[in-house]
Amino acid sequence: MSATTTIEDIMLEEEDLGPADEALLDMLNEGRVTAPYVADETGYSLQYVRDRLGRLVEHGNARKVYEGLYELVEDPRKNGNIGA
Repeated sequence: MSATTTIEDIMLEEEDLGPADEALLDMLNEGRVTAPYVADETGYSLQYVRDRLGRLVEHGNARKVYEGLYELVEDPRKNGNIGA
């Protein structure tokens, strides 16, 4: 990583994803989500879902559109083609 490269410049790749990330991305592909909704639907703990959402945001794959509401920017499983 160069001195000018930040974590936001490095989107996650498919091989960086765990099962929770896969479930989260599936839900984000369907539309905007909140952490409590994802936790209820997937069975993962609320804190774990928040951590995973934070990681996706840090890497630019998702963005927070409002307090607690997230949407997909780029699904690393689809080579940048949302909905493909």
